[in-house]
Amino acid sequence: MEQLLQTIIEPLVDFPEDISISKEDHHSSVTYHISVNKEDAGKVIGKQGRLIKAIRTLTVAGQHESGKKVFVEID
Repeated sequence: MEQLLQTIIEPLVDFPEDISISKEDHHSSVTYHISVNKEDAGKVIGKQGRLIKAIRTLTVAGQHESGKKVFVEID
């Protein structure tokens, strides 16, 4: 899943070398923390949050088999 997030986010940002994705696994949920350069945060969030919402939808669909709730946060 981290690789999928990397693949989605990399073409959107100006500083792909600053992308960092970490996974926090809990009993009933998984949280992915995405860290990007300050200048790129708005590009990942998108206009009115549409892009991050789409990214969250893709991660939920990809993680569906595990039965855990999936959260994506931008740090």
